[in-house]
Amino acid sequence: MAKSTDNDAMALIQALRSAYSSTPKNLKIIDLYVVFAVITALIQVIYMAFVGSFPFNSFLSGVLSCVGTAVLAVCLRIQVNKENTDFKNLAPERAFADFILCNLVLHLVIMNFLG
Repeated sequence: MAKSTDNDAMALIQALRSAYSSTPKNLKIIDLYVVFAVITALIQVIYMAFVGSFPFNSFLSGVLSCVGTAVLAVCLRIQVNKENTDFKNLAPERAFADFILCNLVLHLVIMNFLG
């Protein structure tokens, strides 16, 4: 029973790898940015668990900044993806400008929350 589960898992990983290999380079860069933002948020949570969260608003600001940036990057990825027909009339430059503007607003709110 466990042997077939291992084979299924390996087949799934190979199928995902082969499908992801045809992904355009700009989408892979956005994916890497999302992974970086999520890992940074996880590191902050782990640090808070070990050291403590004395200035709790600083901890919340850092984690929400990382998570918000990751969410905005996922939105950028959805808009830039050529296979997505919902945003076919939206230029990639416009999507990137929206991403930059939303990040600016996000970080202004985060800086205001810090005090």
